[in-house]
Amino acid sequence: MVSLKERKVQAPPAFWDDLVNDLQAPEFLREYVVESVRIATVDNIVNDLDDAREAAGLTKAALARAINADPATLRRLFSGNASNPTLGTLAEVAAALGLKVALVPLPDNEREKVTLPLLAGRAADATDLAKHLESLRTLRSSSPVA
Repeated sequence: MVSLKERKVQAPPAFWDDLVNDLQAPEFLREYVVESVRIATVDNIVNDLDDAREAAGLTKAALARAINADPATLRRLFSGNASNPTLGTLAEVAAALGLKVALVPLPDNEREKVTLPLLAGRAADATDLAKHLESLRTLRSSSPVA
């Protein structure tokens, strides 16, 4: 099984042309931005939690016991098979690792590239938006853990 850390998907060039075209529609743009940000955010949090688990020397089973969860739940979470873990689950895992899930303001350039198009339903440069959203999915969080 491929973990979230190892997964990279290369889209064919035609995909990018079609995506830029599709991003001209406000409803599609909003849905694509929201989904891209959700996936990137969840992936970063899960990867950071898994890094913290490893740094703490805890097995997935031990961490599951600590939060009174089924070990299979944690295996799915850290293998990338939990498509949309609840905030409650992430908060419980974080607490067991001595962490908490917190909101942080986006940097100005990120607000410009993500928030403004999301609110307006359009992007000044759809190609730049598409590239930026892809970079969110491929970059690891720079937040410190452990």
